[in-house]
Amino acid sequence: MKKILVVDDSSTMRRMVKASLQKLAEVKFEEASTGLEAIERLVLSPVDLMVLDLNMPDMHGLDVLKFMREHQIYRNIPVIVLTTRNDDSSCVAALAAGASRYMTKPFETQVLAAQANILLTYK
Repeated sequence: MKKILVVDDSSTMRRMVKASLQKLAEVKFEEASTGLEAIERLVLSPVDLMVLDLNMPDMHGLDVLKFMREHQIYRNIPVIVLTTRNDDSSCVAALAAGASRYMTKPFETQVLAAQANILLTYK
């Protein structure tokens, strides 16, 4: 069973992401509402994929990405950044920090599911 960590300060958005990915075969979900909580969850139990918001109150999503890419154990976990920031500089910064994919909100559920499926299959 593959584990997906959904990180967003909005509980509504976390529910929407989980609903979009629920159709993937054999997945289970962990949730985090802050960047620090996401790191705590990773330390307790690594995941197969992370869906990560950038704008969170305690720790920016880019800092979570940088933490992951600096530590060998988390370096190869694929990360889909899902954010309201639709400017090129935010996209480039996220990809440079190690994001596997960059998507903006509002998002198409089928596209998110397809991206997640690709990353889980070819990880």
